[in-house]
Amino acid sequence: MRDLGVGFGYLIKGQRWVGRHGRWFGFGLIPGLITLVVYAAALVGLGYGADDFVSWATPFADDWSSPWLGLLRVTLTVLVFGLGLFLAVITFTAVTLLVGQPFYESLSEQVDRSEGGDVPESGLPLWRELWISARDSLRILVRVSLYAVLLFALGFVPVVGQTVVPAIGFCVTGYFLAEELTAVALQRRGLVLADRLALLRGRRMLTLGFGVPLGLAFLVPFVAVFLMPGAVAGATLLARDLTAPPTDDEDAAPSPYSLDKG
Repeated sequence: MRDLGVGFGYLIKGQRWVGRHGRWFGFGLIPGLITLVVYAAALVGLGYGADDFVSWATPFADDWSSPWLGLLRVTLTVLVFGLGLFLAVITFTAVTLLVGQPFYESLSEQVDRSEGGDVPESGLPLWRELWISARDSLRILVRVSLYAVLLFALGFVPVVGQTVVPAIGFCVTGYFLAEELTAVALQRRGLVLADRLALLRGRRMLTLGFGVPLGLAFLVPFVAVFLMPGAVAGATLLARDLTAPPTDDEDAAPSPYSLDKG
């Protein structure tokens, strides 16, 4: 359980880092602002069209008497919008990171430089980095979509659907948010998607401590944009912890995810 607090601490440290480096904070805002405009328009459209979609998808209920018809369609409308919001929270980071790849690479490198030690570089051309990021983000989106469909279905289970399922949903959101954000620093260290996921699973509570509070904060309009620069900085600090070689007083074998892998 201690790792939960440590993970949250990295989130706070990242925000403090950009607070001390105002130029990098402004630099990191640009991709988020661009993505926010696109997502806001999409969510507004979903808000206006969700009820029409539910009506189209449930013609079998047209002859139902009141209040069952209204109860069914209002419930489904809320669930559809909730599913859209869930996917928006998850994909916002991936899309913002893709749009802002050059911005966040520079920001992450600067965090590494300010902390001392080696500053890993991928050595890949920009187009190749964008391709890898887009490919990995698509793979993550497929995984998240499977979770979303499962949680959507479980949402109809009485009691459990209104209590346990939302909690699991936030944990899923937080876990994959942490993966997307740490990917900026871990890709520079030569870790492919499978290795990154294995690394995060090995410190699951640390990952959730970082990602879940961030996922909750991202539900507040505009907050995601202003937290993104600090989130990337905090994720870089988290990545340094995850890939740090064991200290001399540790008995464990050297980590397969140490810096020399990149």
